[in-house]
Amino acid sequence: MSMKHPVIAVTGSSGAGTTTVKHAFHDIFRRLKVGPVVIEGDSFHRYNRTEMREAIAQAAAEGRTISHFGPEGNDFGALETLFREYANTGSGQMRYYVHDEEEAQLRGSAPGTFTPWQTIPAGTDLLFYEGLHGGVKTAEHDVASHVDLLVGVVPVVNLEWIQKIHRDNAQRGYSAEAIVDTILRRMPDYIHHITPQFSRSHINFQRVPLVDTSNPFIARDIPTPDESMVVIRFREYRAENFPHLLQMIPGSFMSRTNTIVVPGVKMGYAMELILGPRIERMLEARKTVS
Repeated sequence: MSMKHPVIAVTGSSGAGTTTVKHAFHDIFRRLKVGPVVIEGDSFHRYNRTEMREAIAQAAAEGRTISHFGPEGNDFGALETLFREYANTGSGQMRYYVHDEEEAQLRGSAPGTFTPWQTIPAGTDLLFYEGLHGGVKTAEHDVASHVDLLVGVVPVVNLEWIQKIHRDNAQRGYSAEAIVDTILRRMPDYIHHITPQFSRSHINFQRVPLVDTSNPFIARDIPTPDESMVVIRFREYRAENFPHLLQMIPGSFMSRTNTIVVPGVKMGYAMELILGPRIERMLEARKTVS
């Protein structure tokens, strides 16, 4: 934890919608004139694309599984070191994972590879991480302990699978059978390393569809925001001004003392109302530290 060099992490599994939260944060940063260093979770994968395929094949031949959800597929030690070093010094080592040709033109590295490690430029206001493991904790590493604001993005699991199936088919050309195989292979790591993070988060945003998603493997489309509600759970709820949020967000209501439910189309607006003041307080506290 650091007042002078705050660390904010948005964590959620593949296809969970963390990109939506990232856009909300960037709007807040722009409004508050914050200069963050943005860290992508994929940059801490242990293997490049070719190496990962080889590692998966080798593990399968040995009767094991390996995935991007677990410690064998990621360098949790390097991620923990970055968070700790940034919190202490405002610096650290970062790199990018290049997903496609468009990013290759921007980063100067081939798709499926990493850029070289580089030192974070001086003068950033905070570190913003978006990826799979912002709140991960294992016997060897405790990434979550270095995060000042941990936000979980976790749709109900059937919706998560629907989003992944549609994304991987439309954007990456994977067959439905290959996507299901990936979901099954990742399940042990999902249970042990993804799900527990949402018990450590300060705030969770969970999208719940209002249409039938009982068989995600035959769903023809992704439920839209206006076919959804968002369940927002606060860990430190006693300090929240729930009456103000209920007044500001039409259609919202309290389902528990620590939980507010808002219409799906109001998710971005709710994020700005909830997360903006927290970041403002971080920046004010930062000014008091010499």
